[in-house]
Amino acid sequence: MTLLASDALVLRDGPALPPLSHFKLAAFDMDSTLISIECIDEIAALAGKGEQVAAITEAAMRGEITDFKDSLRRRLALLAGVPAGVLDRVLAERLTFNPGARELCAALKAAGLKLVLVSGGFTFFTRFVAAELGMDFVRSNELEIEDGALTGRVVMQDWGDICDGEQKRLMLLQSCAAIGCRPDQAIAVGDGANDLPMMGAAGLSVAYRAKPKVREQARIAINEGGLDRLLELLRP
Repeated sequence: MTLLASDALVLRDGPALPPLSHFKLAAFDMDSTLISIECIDEIAALAGKGEQVAAITEAAMRGEITDFKDSLRRRLALLAGVPAGVLDRVLAERLTFNPGARELCAALKAAGLKLVLVSGGFTFFTRFVAAELGMDFVRSNELEIEDGALTGRVVMQDWGDICDGEQKRLMLLQSCAAIGCRPDQAIAVGDGANDLPMMGAAGLSVAYRAKPKVREQARIAINEGGLDRLLELLRP
């Protein structure tokens, strides 16, 4: 392993990195990657169920719970009956972008890359993030709301109901096909175990302040500083 700037920015040994011009697409996780929070944990905290939900989230992101769909269903069930207005509060009061997120996305778009937001989080938040960062493709889960409250379930969409690791991988491959590029021309950025399938399918995998299991498998790990530190390693 090659260490750059101590262990704050890590480039694993391997072939020379291609220039930025080689890449045509970049796919991003949202929660704890582009934004600083796990949205489901913040919803739960405002609903008074924070500890129960956060414990499941943390175990899932570490890879200790291997069935992401099951872990999400368990967390959502705890939120049944929570007023939908809590979503507005999370967006207004708690959602912030991670350092360098705007700068990295702007630089990649300026270089001609298409951007993909693929999240195990929720459409209520991905719509906002996608609009702010100029995403070209988006896939995430849609919360079911009835009579102004969360039902504890998600809505079936044309691709399925829950965006897990396999759906993230498929979304990356489908987005590549849509723009006519190869998977080795894609960058995938994430922080949790459910990001590993898409990171494994991409030509360049980037872990951002990630769980140990993810850092160990990514070609690049950004452990300190902003997301735009990726640009330090990709020449034009």
